[in-house]
Amino acid sequence: GINAEYGVSTQSTGKGYLRKAALLKIDKPTEAKSVYEKALEIDPNNMEAQQGYQHCMNQMRNLSPEERAKNAMKDPEIQQILQDPAMQVILEQMQKDPTAAQEHLKNPQVAEKFQKLVQSGIVSIR
Repeated sequence: GINAEYGVSTQSTGKGYLRKAALLKIDKPTEAKSVYEKALEIDPNNMEAQQGYQHCMNQMRNLSPEERAKNAMKDPEIQQILQDPAMQVILEQMQKDPTAAQEHLKNPQVAEKFQKLVQSGIVSIR
């Protein structure tokens, strides 16, 4: 299938992802980074995807924590994680009890979602 909005083909080439990411990276580096990650899953050696991913990471590093979190809130993937009732409970528990955090992070799916929130600036680790 094709996502007409960005011309993203769901074929396995990853070219559509690169086009979408190139459009997003200008003003939505958090979203673009997620798209570059998908392209790298398809082709880990793709230079354009690697460079784009790095560019987004650098761009995000230069933002204030507030700007980073604000950008991240526009990312549908981040929105989905934050709207997940199970993740809401887990994040609440992690805030109150650091040992609960260690337990939850043993679950690979929770760990992956948590990592995305940390990278995006939504969650900070003290």
